[in-house]
Amino acid sequence: MDFTYQLIAPFGDATESTSVRRSDGWAIPPDPANTDYAAYLTWLEAGNTPDPAPEPPAPEPLTPAEKLAASGLTVTELKALLGLK
Repeated sequence: MDFTYQLIAPFGDATESTSVRRSDGWAIPPDPANTDYAAYLTWLEAGNTPDPAPEPPAPEPLTPAEKLAASGLTVTELKALLGLK
């Protein structure tokens, strides 16, 4: 069976994807002992290129109340910081 592959978006602090998803939906970890991963490496060596990882969705914009809460300031402290009364 012929498969195509797509990189999986990196997790946590990783900057590169190290896992791939096969066209049948299986995720393949980068384990040299894994026969599916070995098949993927052979596929790469044959000159194939996996599809890039999908872009993560943009985060929802924060509401003004959420922005204020994230700043750690009260409304009074923010007004004083900005020189407002």
